[in-house]
Amino acid sequence: MERRTVHSFGDDALRDSDAVDLAQRLRAGEVSAQEVAEAAIARAERVNLHINAVELACYERGRAEAAAPRDGYFSGVPTFVKDNTDVAGLPTNHGSNAVNAAPAQEDDPFARQYLAQGFTLIGKSTLPEFGLNATTEFAHREPSRNPWNLGYSTGASSGGSAALVAAGAVPIAHANDGGGSIRIPAACCGLVGLKACRGRHCEKPAARQLPVNLINEGVVTRSVRDTARFHAEAEKYYRNPKLPEMGLVEGPGSRRLRIGLWLQHVAGESIDAPTAAAVEDAARLLAQNGHMVEPIPVPVQRTFVEDFGLYWSLLAYLFEKSGHRTLDASFDASLVDGLTRGLSNQFKRKFYKAPVFIWRLRRVYREYAVLFQDFDAVLSPVLSHTTPQLGHISPTVEFEELFSRLMRYVGFTPWANASGGPAIALPAALTDNNLPVAVQLFAGHGMERTLLELAFEIEADRPFSRIQG
Repeated sequence: MERRTVHSFGDDALRDSDAVDLAQRLRAGEVSAQEVAEAAIARAERVNLHINAVELACYERGRAEAAAPRDGYFSGVPTFVKDNTDVAGLPTNHGSNAVNAAPAQEDDPFARQYLAQGFTLIGKSTLPEFGLNATTEFAHREPSRNPWNLGYSTGASSGGSAALVAAGAVPIAHANDGGGSIRIPAACCGLVGLKACRGRHCEKPAARQLPVNLINEGVVTRSVRDTARFHAEAEKYYRNPKLPEMGLVEGPGSRRLRIGLWLQHVAGESIDAPTAAAVEDAARLLAQNGHMVEPIPVPVQRTFVEDFGLYWSLLAYLFEKSGHRTLDASFDASLVDGLTRGLSNQFKRKFYKAPVFIWRLRRVYREYAVLFQDFDAVLSPVLSHTTPQLGHISPTVEFEELFSRLMRYVGFTPWANASGGPAIALPAALTDNNLPVAVQLFAGHGMERTLLELAFEIEADRPFSRIQG
């Protein structure tokens, strides 16, 4: 099968360092923040010709920041912020032709928490319109492309960040997750993606006003230790007193756990062979290491599929109807893409169901908590099949067919968003056409440490594949 792989790893100041290693080299004076910034800018410019993952380059700003780097554990480490997050002085266009925003006046709450860790910002990364799709493709311009194989999707909605990290432009980038948008692109691009527990980090005010707050902030990385260190450092900036302290996780745990194995799609769709094999292999590995792994039935009610689909439609309706107030005064609803319009119209046809589907989605929190009284973790696929070719779930596909394809593809990630529980995606295998396949782990509310300890264990026994070979 054809493989069109591109990456930017090379013998420069970045080398093949992850974010932790790069931060250590910067503190030791082995390399300067300015040298690192120049290397990251050169890599981003080179690789973006192929992957189209940079929404907005702010390279001169990055050079200025590198000349006087912020304090923080990651001082001088270059990064991108996803373009649905306000950063002072930069526009936020949410991946949409319908928005032509003026530069933001101030950082949003999570941008402040993120940049306080010392990162050097060199740009904003791409996302599909309003983060609603599971691929970073657009109606009127070139898609973002998967660096492992350029004919395939990066996933979404943090697809630009994932592509840039996987291709080696930066070691870590901002991501957020409202239905799988950290974990899906991490899975497609061979990265680590942790969706933390609801409320773990600073939140956008608009997210807290939603009937069910699905959105969590985080990062995509190439190593478990980068993800663990990021969340530990973020907690130093803000810690939610309602959640157990996460702290710094530095390796596998010693406790043997009871782990549920979930391999059935919520809607009864089939799981493709490479995906099922990767999850079953991870289950065998965990069992060999002394954990008790046992199959469980689908852990959500059958109505969950319709409920989440209608809530997704409600969000599109809110974007379409109030975008001029909630996004930017420039918002033009006539320019939204086919997916946004189709979802919004679907909500209009079924708006009368809102009280019921919102009530049932809120109930998922309690159902999730009950399951984790008996299990320490649940292992599942991230997606029901391997990464699709570009075009398969493009917003240009006729809406009914596109919605059906998306509902088949994304069957495992939304459970964590509705429940507010934490979940992590981890690289597990490669397909014959050089695409990553991932597994997912869930844990009880506030138990991110459990997920990170298991992730360290899997990474140690099954080192993640490297795009550079």
